[in-house]
Amino acid sequence: MTDMALEDIRYDVADHVATVTFARPDKLNAFRARTMREFLGVLDEVDADDAVRAVVVTGEGRAFCAGADISGGVAAFEPAAPDDGTRTPPRDGGGVLALRIHALRKPIIAAINGASIGMGATMTLPMDVRLAASTARFGFVFTRRGIIPEGCSSWFLPRVVGIGTASEWMLTGRIVDAAAAHAAGLVQAVHAPDELLPAAYALAREICDNAAPVSAAMTRVLLHRMLGATDPFDAHLAESRGLAVRSRSDDAREGVAAFLEKRAAQFPQRVSADYVDMFAD
Repeated sequence: MTDMALEDIRYDVADHVATVTFARPDKLNAFRARTMREFLGVLDEVDADDAVRAVVVTGEGRAFCAGADISGGVAAFEPAAPDDGTRTPPRDGGGVLALRIHALRKPIIAAINGASIGMGATMTLPMDVRLAASTARFGFVFTRRGIIPEGCSSWFLPRVVGIGTASEWMLTGRIVDAAAAHAAGLVQAVHAPDELLPAAYALAREICDNAAPVSAAMTRVLLHRMLGATDPFDAHLAESRGLAVRSRSDDAREGVAAFLEKRAAQFPQRVSADYVDMFAD
């Protein structure tokens, strides 16, 4: 368990699935500095814990996350200067979070139970699967607040829903319901509110029960890195590097043996020790 005393989120691990729950329902789970620190710390723990094979992220109450907590004023939007004493330019906190999720080595599923606004929407974009309750609402509302998109969303959103839809949603800042989000491809499925978490856990369980953890980690990285590739040859090189190691691995031998013997595989390798960097120079 993380050394940080968690106040704004809950973190639980059961049967290889980690659950992260934003737990400020009275504030619609809006993010403040503490929430950000806690979530980043939990993501580090997820990557370090081989017992975790998949992650489900959701919110308590009627919101997933209503965005940055602006109860104290507009300063909540301001990028923070680094605290390392350097002259590095200030960086948007939502972008720091999105990049950390992007770099995660475990599959991560958003179970969007309600309002998902501002950074509450942008943080879901680098997640692998987004499932929504029928009560969910999405808003990339930055122009309506007098600012611009954050959380690397100007990069992610067009890749998820296309440039036309991304432009329409971001320029108008309109609130989009779950059905429209599904039609645009922002979410993979819409569920009744009481069926959302069971659906998310069923998907997480399918990953945990069938995928070699190291292979799932490498596949996630491949898919995310190839979003920015300019040529399929980039994918060919990365996949070839990974296959050169993984095809000779204990996991591969177990996967083939389990298939031939018609039994469930028991993959022995672990992400912390056996992950292969396919993009090393």
